[in-house]
Amino acid sequence: MTHHRHPVSADAAPDAIGPYSHAVISNGLLFCSGQVPLDPDTGELIDGDAGDQTRRCLDNLAAVCEAAGARLSDAVRLTVYAADLPGDWGAINEAYGSFFEEAPPARVAIGVAALPKGARVEIDAVVALPD
Repeated sequence: MTHHRHPVSADAAPDAIGPYSHAVISNGLLFCSGQVPLDPDTGELIDGDAGDQTRRCLDNLAAVCEAAGARLSDAVRLTVYAADLPGDWGAINEAYGSFFEEAPPARVAIGVAALPKGARVEIDAVVALPD
């Protein structure tokens, strides 16, 4: 491992379901892997609609941020992947908005054919680390 790249593992987030780190710190930024709505205790997909799944994804990302010494509110950009973007957008947007009421980060939304474990939503983040 080089001095400019440090993996982060978050005990409070679900275990990675593949060969990747929860996040990597580089040059003052935290690059968070996508989080699907898995319960951190069971590793299983949660029950609920796209809004519930969005909240779980963001809770999981918050745990990753905390493990790196940051907060989700420090995010500079998030990407939302949705298996049914037109059908679920209202619920996703409402849940997302409850996390970022002031100065929300930049965001990208992408409709996809499928997500891991049959999730309806996956979200990744780039977060500015505090000085």
